[in-house]
Amino acid sequence: MNDDKAQALIREFELLRGSRGTWENHWQEIAERVMPRADTFHNLRQTKGEKKTEKIFDSTAVIALERFASAMESMLTPRNSKWHGLRASSPELNQDHDVKLWFEEVTRLLFAYRYSPKANFASQTHETYMQLGAFGSGSLFVDENTRGGIRYRSIHLGEIYYAEDHQGTVNRAYRCFQMQAQAAQQKPEWEGKLPEKIAKAKNPFEEFEFLHVVMPREDYDPTRADFKGMEFASYYIAVEGKTLLSEGGYTTFPYPTGRYTTAPNEIYGRSPAMAALADIKMLNEMSKTDIRAVHKLVDPPILLHNDGLLGGIRPRVTPNAVNYGMVSPDGRPLMQPFYSGARVDIAEEKMDKRRQSINDAFLVTLFQILVENPRMTATEALLRAQEKGALLGPTMGRQQSEFQGPLIERELDILMRQGVIPPMPGALIEAQGEYEIEYDSPLNRLQRAEDAAGIARTLEMLTPLAQIDPSVLLTINPQEASRIVAEVNGVPAMAIRSRDEVQKLLEAQQQAEEQQRQIEQMQPAATAVKDLAESQAMLSGPAQ
Repeated sequence: MNDDKAQALIREFELLRGSRGTWENHWQEIAERVMPRADTFHNLRQTKGEKKTEKIFDSTAVIALERFASAMESMLTPRNSKWHGLRASSPELNQDHDVKLWFEEVTRLLFAYRYSPKANFASQTHETYMQLGAFGSGSLFVDENTRGGIRYRSIHLGEIYYAEDHQGTVNRAYRCFQMQAQAAQQKPEWEGKLPEKIAKAKNPFEEFEFLHVVMPREDYDPTRADFKGMEFASYYIAVEGKTLLSEGGYTTFPYPTGRYTTAPNEIYGRSPAMAALADIKMLNEMSKTDIRAVHKLVDPPILLHNDGLLGGIRPRVTPNAVNYGMVSPDGRPLMQPFYSGARVDIAEEKMDKRRQSINDAFLVTLFQILVENPRMTATEALLRAQEKGALLGPTMGRQQSEFQGPLIERELDILMRQGVIPPMPGALIEAQGEYEIEYDSPLNRLQRAEDAAGIARTLEMLTPLAQIDPSVLLTINPQEASRIVAEVNGVPAMAIRSRDEVQKLLEAQQQAEEQQRQIEQMQPAATAVKDLAESQAMLSGPAQ
């Protein structure tokens, strides 16, 4: 029965692998020019450490990809700030103090475990963003750490194959990977199940092919406490011998997958590198030609007379060389350099245009909008930020819904199963724990820049009117306006006073002002009393 299941899953995998040959040719072509270390689509068993940069003559695309991944990380999952929160789906529950405190604690735990040194979240998400920019798709394997907590691993696109459900959601993953014999023998859950060739391998470092399949469970029974009560089935198979090594399950999909853009009827995403591939290839060819042209200018060919006057002597062309007999009796040189007259400056100008197109495709120029003119006014900066937020919204918003949402759901599931999450408040239990994610990344703040820009423009237009009628400024609530501007400009939440703190400060200020007024009102009376006392003292002085 187990062997039949393994053979059926291997057949499904072979069908998926056979159907994406065109994709892999495309990805291989991109990897060779944009991300050479990921150049393994046609051969996952390439020689370790071999050179992979033979086809790169200009590093513009390689650098642009790094900047794209860094920008994605800084806009979506910045390491130095909390880029999301949690709240109840019901607005009424969000007013419950215990519910608010519970969600704040859960958010704190999520970030604590996510950025734990043993989790390796930051480096692996950066690698996922690199694949997203190069190949259009990126997957992160999110699993329980054997010592508690969560562990993350970016999966190379050459290893993983996808399938979608009827709603276009990736819900099946077939991951084909290599593992050394000694590593497979050390897995306790595979003990006694490995095929003989792997279990008794003479070379403990020989690599074998394994398959990890995750798919919706057909016999899902939510009333069961074992793996059949989990929504997703998990199978590990040794391709050698077609042997089922273990069966388990997940309550949430463990391979959150992001796609940059998708074309109709396509499962895999399309990337900025695909959009710029023509320019990338052309730039490399132009760079090769430019190198040859510059080489000829710096070290040109030597032209010699073909009249035998040199007697077969080969001229020396090294620096400071002395060549006797290279001048005729009448002073005419018998050899001279050949200059082709090539205009390398024109080639450089054309290459710069290609570089600009590549940087545009990878959004590099878009992220430089605010850097190019640091002397712009605050209103201009807000308008630029608003424009950038509008342009980035569709691209990065998809990552929040397709990649980050399932990622957070998976993390919550793991921590709840480990008993790390505190018990829910009663009100939230009655609501069946319904929650929603509140994203607060720099991208979301950029999208709110329109609010801050509207405030700035309104105040700018109201200022002249306020000189005629100051009451027009009462239309704007300064407290709320300042709060919006601070949030849009990325002021840390801990640096912004809460509304309760502001109210207490206002009350203390009003109390101090009232006391000052009372003192000022009492001052004339105190002066009069003092003057009267001095007068009486003078009148009742000692008699003469």
